[in-house]
Amino acid sequence: MSELNIRAIDAKDFDLAWPVFREVIAGGDTYSFPPDMDFAAARAAWTTPPARTYVAERDGTVLGCYVLKPNQPGLGDHVANAGYMVAAAARGQGIASAMCLHSMDEARRAGFTAMQFNFVVATNTKAVALWQRHGFAIVGRVPGAFRHAVHGPTDVYVMHRYL
Repeated sequence: MSELNIRAIDAKDFDLAWPVFREVIAGGDTYSFPPDMDFAAARAAWTTPPARTYVAERDGTVLGCYVLKPNQPGLGDHVANAGYMVAAAARGQGIASAMCLHSMDEARRAGFTAMQFNFVVATNTKAVALWQRHGFAIVGRVPGAFRHAVHGPTDVYVMHRYL
């Protein structure tokens, strides 16, 4: 298996990330984006500055993508926020882990001092465990904040770590 390449893209290249993005949100089980979100809205959400978008590819095939941005504007912009998506066919291959490590390096380079995930769906246990392995702690729980496509109202976690 060849090496995974993670690189930045901009709005004009968002079509590379779109198939993964569309597949992930369509399930209605991990992201609060509407499952029928269109390309233009997705591109705007993930590529409008100060957001930065990255793709993870192997042999020219995009297997995952992530966005990195300030968690809040102004006096909260020293804390990064990120969201990660992996194609269903590529799960279990370490793609999300590689993107998480890459994003923390990129966040440090950009001057962020911490990273916070605001909306980790509690039933997404693989993601929760992965983020914990990478040093993130659950610092809050919001009861029933996510309308899961299968489970109905589901808790979400706020996860944090210093960089």
